[in-house]
Amino acid sequence: MSEVALVRKPWAKTLNRTQWRSLLAANLGWLFDGFETYALILTASLVLKTLEPGAPATQVSFLTGVTIAVTLLGWGFGGILGGVFADYFGRRRALLTSMVLYAAFTGLTAVSWSWTSFLVLRFITGFALGSEWGTGTSLVAETWPAHARAKAAGLMQCGLGLGFFVASACWYFIAPLGTNSWRYMFLIGVLPAVFALWLRRTVPESDSWTSAHSRRRALRQRADGELTAHEKSFTRLTLRQILVDPKLRRLTILGSLMSLVTTLGWWGISTWVPAYVASRAAASGQPATAWASWAGMIYNAGAIAGYIGFGFLADRIGRKPAVLLYFGASLVLTPVLFLWTHSLGLIVVVLVVNGFFTLGQYTWMPVWLPEFYPTHLRATGAAFVFNAARFVAFLGPLTAGAIISKLGGYGIAATAVGMIYVLGLVVAPFCPETRGQKLPD
Repeated sequence: MSEVALVRKPWAKTLNRTQWRSLLAANLGWLFDGFETYALILTASLVLKTLEPGAPATQVSFLTGVTIAVTLLGWGFGGILGGVFADYFGRRRALLTSMVLYAAFTGLTAVSWSWTSFLVLRFITGFALGSEWGTGTSLVAETWPAHARAKAAGLMQCGLGLGFFVASACWYFIAPLGTNSWRYMFLIGVLPAVFALWLRRTVPESDSWTSAHSRRRALRQRADGELTAHEKSFTRLTLRQILVDPKLRRLTILGSLMSLVTTLGWWGISTWVPAYVASRAAASGQPATAWASWAGMIYNAGAIAGYIGFGFLADRIGRKPAVLLYFGASLVLTPVLFLWTHSLGLIVVVLVVNGFFTLGQYTWMPVWLPEFYPTHLRATGAAFVFNAARFVAFLGPLTAGAIISKLGGYGIAATAVGMIYVLGLVVAPFCPETRGQKLPD
């Protein structure tokens, strides 16, 4: 059946069981990543009080930023290497390996005995976390048809918001358990190891990757001088190829700049939402810890809608217009939340709208990046763009934490970091529109 005939049917009825399983695997993997990441955000200050009790109160925000930054650095290294691994050894195997490793090291985080040991385990956990996204994104893009690919990406990406939401809900009940409550949060992160068993039995390998892998093996058997330029790209190191090929290098640079915008914006701004809302609640005489948990759930309810909404919007109006809309709205909504909204009731409303755009914009990466790269380079390219930004973005929480520690407020720090969205509005128009097109071979 042709693609034109398929789109005349409801999009959900054009899909088979294998495609839905691939999406579920990627979504659940990203959900566990989201839980683990937000567990750190929610518990970081308590971890510091437990493992580094002598730290001055004025330095807590800065040290929290250091903890998040270390995780980001590990995520960056692991993500890039994980993408390379997925291009050479398969999407399914890379996804399975990532889940087992980050489940193991998240569980070990729960038994940290010092802040130094906690930082080391956070780096290793981040390393394992990083390789999941590029693998899952490539698996979904290669198994879903062009007319529904962006929708699938949005449904996959919403797993992050679901993980954040679940972490916030768990913390609401676990936080009152005392100074070691943060340890229970990280113990929950062991659950992905159970899910990995299901993945191994039921989720098949991508046919596109299997075909590309077979071609790579065959081309390596031939003399180098007999290969065309395109064929040689199969035999070179994937990471080198996306940086030396002129067309791919341009796309990699443009994508990396936009990835920096989204990543730095999230880690430098959104990670402070629970603390900011808690401070407003305390000023109003409300329980700060409970409001921090509620803020995370409300914020991520908006984010989940934003993740899914971006996919449907990108399939309807195009990748580029959707990205510009989300970047522009995020630029405006950052000062609205952190500078101009003080009533707890109004904060709840703004949190939903802000989360829709500032977190929901992440979906542009699983939608657009797989359409930049051919199959044999797809996981490497997508993972590099998604993760390399973390080598700069880790400065976001450090910078914001330093500003908060010096000036004692969240508004100026969030607004200053939020100017990064201007860069996204400048760069996005230079990227190619790929709506409705087949994935590059």
